[in-house]
Amino acid sequence: MRGFSTNAIHAGQEPDPTTGAVIPPIHASSTFAQDGVGGLRAGYEYSRSANPTRTALQECLAALEGGRHAVAFGSGMGASDVLLRVLLKPGDHLVIPHDAYGGTFRLVDKVLSRWGVEYTPVDLGDVAALRAAVRPTTRAVWCETPTNPLLGIADIAAVAEVARTAGARLVVDNTFASPYLQQPLALGADVVLHSTTKYVGGHSDVVGGALVTSDDELAEALRFTQNAVGSVPGPFDAWLTLRGAKTLAVRMERHSDNAERIAELLVAHPAVTRVFYPGLAEHPGHEVAAKQMRRFGGMVSFSVAGGREAALRVCAATKIFTLAESLGGVESLIEHPGAMTHASVAGSALEVPGDLVRLSVGIEDVEDLAEDLRQALGAAAS
Repeated sequence: MRGFSTNAIHAGQEPDPTTGAVIPPIHASSTFAQDGVGGLRAGYEYSRSANPTRTALQECLAALEGGRHAVAFGSGMGASDVLLRVLLKPGDHLVIPHDAYGGTFRLVDKVLSRWGVEYTPVDLGDVAALRAAVRPTTRAVWCETPTNPLLGIADIAAVAEVARTAGARLVVDNTFASPYLQQPLALGADVVLHSTTKYVGGHSDVVGGALVTSDDELAEALRFTQNAVGSVPGPFDAWLTLRGAKTLAVRMERHSDNAERIAELLVAHPAVTRVFYPGLAEHPGHEVAAKQMRRFGGMVSFSVAGGREAALRVCAATKIFTLAESLGGVESLIEHPGAMTHASVAGSALEVPGDLVRLSVGIEDVEDLAEDLRQALGAAAS
């Protein structure tokens, strides 16, 4: 029953019993000695199957999400792939958000569809639309909240009820919120997904993913499939992610502080036609977000007057916001989703508007960030 930050710093990370090291060691070994055939000294035999550094990370992530089991992966997409292999078979149906992350859409539309998996994009903020989309063959509902990149909000408890009634599993991609801001398992989700590359790692120096669940059978199936396909993180990657998780709470507070200020600036700017941020009272999902999130996070998207070309000029004109894909690091990033992270949805029902710019608001001094955006918007309009 320890608090979030205490778990972030201590769960799975007791001092090393052999040396007393306060920080968990990086166990770089690929294999482990056995006391006779099958005599595993501490449950480890080969690092694809399990590694002590990875175990420390998994225990920490499970504690942060309030789950019994966590499985760490080499990337968020590796986690997504293994989860969908476990949940679906040919002929099954999947519901995805109508503005899902481009990588998720690519995996479902270009890979799983070849094996007979069907899917339907739905605005998960509309529970009636979700109910209408569910079929007898629906085996999973894939939820992002907030969504990437339009910051849409779904009521996790309401979506969970629809999924449960349909006999389907609810997956919640919690990457944008992080475990600090939102805990989907407590709201009825069956499994939580993270690209730990983002806020959990927090420093743009490691790629990883994770799944967290309290379902024992599901966890066992995830571990078996992960070992079978080899979608694992190396021990150094696990160690870096664990190091990042220690400061997640304090970072998310600063990300949220800064994003709120930036959203207010954008709302008032004449070169901006619309701002997508759940912390704004006018956001259609504001009340639901306020109910299920601790704060509203560090992601802000906005539409630029002048369309796609103006949006591209804004992205090119910033000096502190770095033009780059990804999100959730301590540094602020800017991108054009339609041409970058969501290029894979071009021409589909999930196509991103050309005038959209996405910000990952970092933890720099907020006045510096505000001035950078003012000058970029001014430069784009001139």
